[in-house]
Amino acid sequence: MESLSLPVALAHAAIPSLPDAAYYVPEFITSAEEQSLLDKINNAPLPTWRHLSHRRLQTYPSPLTPQNTLLASPLPTWLSEPIVPRLLSLPIAADPSQGHIFSDSPHKSPNHVLINEYRPGQGIFPHEDGAAYHPVVATVSLASPIVLDIYARKSDGIGERKEAPQWRILQEPRSLLITSGLMYRDHLHGIAETTVDDHLNRESVANWDLLGSQEDFQEGLRVRETRVSLTFRDVLKVKNLGKGLSFLANRRG
Repeated sequence: MESLSLPVALAHAAIPSLPDAAYYVPEFITSAEEQSLLDKINNAPLPTWRHLSHRRLQTYPSPLTPQNTLLASPLPTWLSEPIVPRLLSLPIAADPSQGHIFSDSPHKSPNHVLINEYRPGQGIFPHEDGAAYHPVVATVSLASPIVLDIYARKSDGIGERKEAPQWRILQEPRSLLITSGLMYRDHLHGIAETTVDDHLNRESVANWDLLGSQEDFQEGLRVRETRVSLTFRDVLKVKNLGKGLSFLANRRG
């Protein structure tokens, strides 16, 4: 049976060259847990997938409303277990009184998961996650590695971001990447539409020293395969439909 070797605190997984704060934990889930998640995702009914021009995605427990509100509903167990309890078990610092990464969020835990599938050549334009969420993003990667590009905003106010990425984060399968604070608010992130991630080395990859297996990238490049990401966030506005559903149930009765 596989065992995990997680950091005693996220501070030990901080990416030091990045603004406050970014954390990278390799092998956050086991191979068996990864396969179980992929089986559930890949066997989802076709209507569960939403097809965009450059990728497809699933949303749990549901998409946000046009007002950026989440209709209250629990995450499915296959998706929350064991990731959410494990995520919340990691204190930010060695002093557990400082809490976990979602301690300051309204619901003290992620309540929304976006599942993105990236096939070779697919990516996503540099963007920010916006004000609908508490400023913490926890992403678990599955199946294949990929490079996340981080962009700084332009200081002159002309255009939204600088043309070239300022940093690159290499996300291995089964890894956890957390961004919060300034990294969440003041930077954009994206994935290039390419079939090969290259220039993979200590000088160009911000989390190189935190990788679980640098040997997998010793040739300096990696041909992309299909990669799946699970993005856990806490939606700020949640609407409870209990009364409305009760009213509908009474009418049906």
